[in-house]
Amino acid sequence: MNRSARIGLLLATVVGLAVALGAVGAVGLHQVLAAMASIGWIGMASFTLWSVGVLALLGMAWLAVAPGQATERLGWFVWARTTREAATDILPFSQLGGLVVGARTLAAFGVPQPVIYASMIADMTTEMAAQLIFTLCGVGMLLLVLSDAPVQQGIVPLALGGLGAMVALMLLFVFAQKPMLRLAGSLGARMLPGSVAAMAAVRVELDAIYRAPRRVIAAFLFNLAAWLASAAGAWIALRFMGSTMPLWAVLTIEALIFTLRSVAFAIPGAVGVQEAAYVLIGPLFGLPPAHALALSLLKRARDVIIAVPALLAWQVGEARRVVS
Repeated sequence: MNRSARIGLLLATVVGLAVALGAVGAVGLHQVLAAMASIGWIGMASFTLWSVGVLALLGMAWLAVAPGQATERLGWFVWARTTREAATDILPFSQLGGLVVGARTLAAFGVPQPVIYASMIADMTTEMAAQLIFTLCGVGMLLLVLSDAPVQQGIVPLALGGLGAMVALMLLFVFAQKPMLRLAGSLGARMLPGSVAAMAAVRVELDAIYRAPRRVIAAFLFNLAAWLASAAGAWIALRFMGSTMPLWAVLTIEALIFTLRSVAFAIPGAVGVQEAAYVLIGPLFGLPPAHALALSLLKRARDVIIAVPALLAWQVGEARRVVS
């Protein structure tokens, strides 16, 4: 990563932290901490374990589009997806850093690199397609809710803008896959020996994946189930916090939050974006600002609980590979 990129990430992180702290200060630190404490140890453990199940669904989706990989290797893909999410959630990287960590994790198990990168591209495509469906439902519910609350309709452009940005990103990602691989191969030919052959191998594997539509559909369904399950996890956390919000309302909130996080992919962990979004969107569905912020911070605590042991274990594995 060059110096400009590092400075940009640092500035984005600092601004995001300032926004998050400002939101907590505006709502009231005492109220937020009290709401967080209300979940209890059992509630936090249940929330965390549920999130581990979501990671299993994401691993299934990745495996579904990995040519030649037997179902017995599901644990490898679940673990790779866990380290990938861990690096994205708590390290000062954009999502690109998490993708690198996930790829290295699979490579350590001996999965061929063309399979890793081709399946990762297909997995991300189906994941974005599943999120698009989920987001469309969330925006539709938001419009219904705001139809009786014109004073709060200023949030509609934000939601529609996030949806539009996500659609644009998805279309760019889908239609630019093969041209970008060709470009990377031609550029790499001038700098790295063997890069053309490597890119060609990835294209061959990607073509094989898309010739098996059942596997692509399976990946899409697993990813859609993961989006829904992740949102349901927020509902579980709120139930332990004493909230009686209906499941449909929490699913709608989470769909919109996920969309804004995806659009803010360049900000490490979407720091600040997530907190501000909860404060804006939560009250529209009856979620008090203190509980909304508490849920956001509990999510970050859950991410740390899962990610720190995962990254430490990954680092141990990396060190063993270097020594051997």
